[in-house]
Amino acid sequence: MNTPPSPSGAEHTHGSSIRLGALVPLTRPGWVEAGRHLLAGLDLAVREVNDAGGIDDRPLELVVRDTAADPERAAAAVDELAHLGVAAVVGEYHSVVARAAAARADALGVPFLCSSAVLDTLTEEPTEWVARLAPAQSYGWRIYGDFLLRAGRRRIAVATQPSVYWASGTRVLRDHLAPRGGTVLELDATLTPEALCDALVDHGATALLLLVGHPEPAVPIVRAVRGDRRLAEILIGAPAGQPEFAEWATALGEDGAGIPFLRYLPERLGPLGERVGKELRERLGEAPSFVAFEGWDTVAVLAAVLRSHGTDRAAIAESWPRVAVEGTRRPIQFSRTPGISVWQWAWTPIQVVDRDPAEPDRFRILHAG
Repeated sequence: MNTPPSPSGAEHTHGSSIRLGALVPLTRPGWVEAGRHLLAGLDLAVREVNDAGGIDDRPLELVVRDTAADPERAAAAVDELAHLGVAAVVGEYHSVVARAAAARADALGVPFLCSSAVLDTLTEEPTEWVARLAPAQSYGWRIYGDFLLRAGRRRIAVATQPSVYWASGTRVLRDHLAPRGGTVLELDATLTPEALCDALVDHGATALLLLVGHPEPAVPIVRAVRGDRRLAEILIGAPAGQPEFAEWATALGEDGAGIPFLRYLPERLGPLGERVGKELRERLGEAPSFVAFEGWDTVAVLAAVLRSHGTDRAAIAESWPRVAVEGTRRPIQFSRTPGISVWQWAWTPIQVVDRDPAEPDRFRILHAG
C-alpha cells in the first residue's frame, strides 16, 4: 500500500514543497496501531509547520510508505523515496525494519531520522546519515531489569520468537541480571500455552516476559498463564510495550492489566507536551501513545534542521550534532553514545508502567529511569 502524500496544511504556504519520506507500518503483519499513532504525530507536526508558514514559505509534504513490518519492503521504499527527491526519511516502529531502512539510507546518502525503533545496532558500522529519537534497547531494557529486581523477581523466563530484536533483548536482560543474582530462562514461543505453563512451574519462574508478537502468540499465552492457578503469583511482563495500545485491552480485558511495559514519557508533560497531546487525542479518538509523541518530535527536529541548514542532504546529516530542539517530552539533542552506531538522543524519559487492574484504561507508573 502506497499512501498518497499528506496535504497537511500545504494550502497555507506558497513555494514548491519540501518532501519528507515517512516509513510507517500500516498493514499486517506490521503493528498497525503503532503505525497509526506514529503517522498521527508526524502528520500533526507537518500541519503545524505549514500552518506557521512552512520552511521559508515552502510547505512540508509527507510521502508515506507502508512497510508492513517487512525489511525488504522498507529498503525498497528508501530507494523509491530517494529517487523522488525527499530531503530526508523519517519514521518506522519495528527495529528490524528500521535497521534495513537505515542501512539503505546510509548506502544512498539520505538522512534518516528514526522515530521509534530501539535496536542498538541500527547500522553495522558508525554512520553520519542516521539519527534516532527512541532510546537504545540496551538502555531501556536495563531499566526494565532494575524494575524486576526491585520487585523481587529474579527467576525470569522469556517466551521468545526468532528475531534479532528479541535475541538482543534477551541478551541485555541476561547480562544485566546475572551479576545481580538474576537468571534468564528462554522458552520457545512455539510451545503450546499449556506446555509453556508447565515449564514455568517446573523452573520456579517468578516472572514471564513476552518477547513475542501481538496478538499472536502473546494473547493466548497471557490467557493460559492467567488461567493457571499454579501461576497465580507470577509476574507477566512485556518490555517491548504491547499493552500500550488499546487493542491489547480490547483483546484481553482484565487479563491484560497488571503487565508492566516500557514507555518513553515523563511523569508529567510540560506545556508543549500537553498541547500536542490534546491535539493528538482529538485526531486519534483515544489517548496518544508515546509513539505518537515520537512522531511529532521527529518532524519538530527536522523542521528546525531544514530552517537552519536547508534541504541539502549532506548538510542535514552534518547538522545532527548541532540539533537543539524543544520536544514534547524534554529538550532534544544528539550525541555519540558508546556502542550505538547512529546519532542518538540520550536519553528520552523512560517509565515502566502497567494498566491498573482496577481500571484497565488507566496507566500506573511503577518505575522510572
